[in-house]
Amino acid sequence: MGQGETQWQVVAGGVTAPKGFTAAGISAGLKASGAPDLALIVSENDAIAAAVYTQSHVRAACVDYCQQQLDSQPSARAIFCNSGQANACTGQQGWEDAVTMAEAAAEALNTSAEKVLIASTGVIGQRIKMEPLLAHVPKLVDQLSDHGNNAAAQAIVTTDLVTKTYALETKINGRPVRVGGIAKGSGMIHPNMATMLSFITCDATVAPGLWQTLLARAVDRSFNQITVDGDTSTNDTVIALANGQSKTPAITPGPDADRLEAMLTELCTHLAKSIARDGEGATCLIEVQVSGTTSDQDARQIARTVAGSSLVKSAIFGRDPNWGRIAGAAGRAGVTLDQNQLKIKLGDFVLLKQGQPQAFDHPAAHAYLKQCSDLSSQALKQQDLHSLDQGNDMISTDGFQTIKRQEITAEALAHPVRIEINVGNGAGTGSAWGCDLSYDYVKINAEYTT
Repeated sequence: MGQGETQWQVVAGGVTAPKGFTAAGISAGLKASGAPDLALIVSENDAIAAAVYTQSHVRAACVDYCQQQLDSQPSARAIFCNSGQANACTGQQGWEDAVTMAEAAAEALNTSAEKVLIASTGVIGQRIKMEPLLAHVPKLVDQLSDHGNNAAAQAIVTTDLVTKTYALETKINGRPVRVGGIAKGSGMIHPNMATMLSFITCDATVAPGLWQTLLARAVDRSFNQITVDGDTSTNDTVIALANGQSKTPAITPGPDADRLEAMLTELCTHLAKSIARDGEGATCLIEVQVSGTTSDQDARQIARTVAGSSLVKSAIFGRDPNWGRIAGAAGRAGVTLDQNQLKIKLGDFVLLKQGQPQAFDHPAAHAYLKQCSDLSSQALKQQDLHSLDQGNDMISTDGFQTIKRQEITAEALAHPVRIEINVGNGAGTGSAWGCDLSYDYVKINAEYTT
């Protein structure tokens, strides 16, 4: 299935780009910093809902709540999210808080509680601050707007430096169809879902089972192919709503479904790469492309292992073209390969070919790594953000003032450190994304709750 850019175009609006969706984000006082901490996304009508969750056996109440709701009926009207407290490992009271949260939003929206899906993010072990949350639900609903995407995107972040939002449009049966999304994530990021949330909207008409299948496959190729630090969290959730407002005929398996899946995968990939680039303390995005395996699954496994290697990540931060670490990570990925066929490229530099070291311009390769970091950092337009307040928002060191986040740009993703690995003549290919490992990662996480 092709995923070329000619199949769709980028549009503004994120989760409010598809027809029939509104969004809002406000500050309710859940975070000590006073930064936005409540987000709401609403469909005009009941939407087909699909979701993918953390694979951790330690799960937040919101994850169990959403799974319980969607197991009984795969439809929803709204997604309600708080940031600041994860409401994970909070026992029966945490579960009751989750139910109350959904009921409060449902009452304000004049719908039933089972039509409201919820999500939480923040410090594990902390209950949601229910009093300010409940007091601000009416205001949040009043703020709903078809221009509310950016406010919602800001309200779901924690240690993120930038918001993540994206939207695409294609044509199916001659009618425009859009998908839009927002995401958050910066640390505790690893395959099998991570400390990340993503909420996706679509205005196509899709059968429930097919929509779940399309989302699961898109997540497998995107959010399950990113890593920052090898840790997986308790709250990870991707929720996708399809409300049929585009008035296209119902999409069934075939070319139309393939087209929608390709666009959905592209959306998820952009958001996933944005999370990897915004990794805590990161200075650059790393993209690992693997080919020559017997299956795509094997290629993705090798790519994930290399992208997640602490030694590889540290070398990239040090601008050291240490291909031995790349080879070592590829070899321990659990995929059978012939080291005599192994080829490794870093950007345009061939470092290893047919298992043999190649002569290359070491200073030029060092300069390539530095250039990738410099260009990406300039595009982010965020500097010297490495301290935390008790609300887990990035703050400056001079006066502890919250810095306004900016949306991550396509330009910031356009200069990854590219590692290409070929292991043979097989047809399998796969990619993964990560970031370098800097000194600031330790500082950020050492200060996370203090």
